[in-house]
Amino acid sequence: MRTERLETVFESLRARGEAALIAYITAGDPSLERMPDILRLLQDSGVDMVEVGFPFSDPLADGPVIQAAMHRALQHGASLPRVLETVAACAPSLRIPLIAFTYYNPVQRYGLERFAQEAAAAGFTACLMTDLPPDEADEWLTCAQRRALQPIFLLTPTSTTERIQLVAARGQGFVYCVSRTGVTGARDQLPPDLPDLIARIREHTALPIAVGFGVSKPDHVRQIARIADGAVVGSQLVQYLHEFADSPNWQTAIGEYLRGLKAATKRSEAAP
Repeated sequence: MRTERLETVFESLRARGEAALIAYITAGDPSLERMPDILRLLQDSGVDMVEVGFPFSDPLADGPVIQAAMHRALQHGASLPRVLETVAACAPSLRIPLIAFTYYNPVQRYGLERFAQEAAAAGFTACLMTDLPPDEADEWLTCAQRRALQPIFLLTPTSTTERIQLVAARGQGFVYCVSRTGVTGARDQLPPDLPDLIARIREHTALPIAVGFGVSKPDHVRQIARIADGAVVGSQLVQYLHEFADSPNWQTAIGEYLRGLKAATKRSEAAP
């Protein structure tokens, strides 16, 4: 199980001339029983880190693909405790770090201290609460620090300089840079002002920067590798996991997709 800080993973990749490929999955879709196989496939296909999405009934930041996945997962019984139990069972066999990706409400109901303790014990290295701003995170940061669970925060194209500085001061692991305003979901093109947003964030932090929302193709990853430290693929992967759920060739199809994305993280591949 990978327990080193996320910054160390980024440093190792940087030394090899690579950006990080970060994959998002919704826990429990298609089922919790399939999750160990999915995580091993991601690892074997070159993924460097995995964001494990905890299903929530009101995922306002997510587009239709991930909303549907969360709905299916909840129907399949993917409660917060069961997701933690599933991760705890398979994390020891993994080399890549796991990031808990959740909304604040279910964690608050579960108990911040309890969640931090059990998430760290299950094998999570870090946690991103998508709707928890850093200026309202004092209680969570205390709990996370006590369990050595790295807190990650989001920045968007509309983030002020004050917000960027606060994320730089309070966040660890990496900064999650949302490429565009709106909800998650695959897009044809990355926004043209993304390099300017990355440059603005870099003025205030030495933390690695990973770009998500709308990342779905090798060309997207290639563009991101030129200007940032990691690319997050979510909705397209979640959609493929759903589409190929009943196919005997699901591992081949998903593996080919991920290996194509990972090849694009290599800086020699990303060079113009």
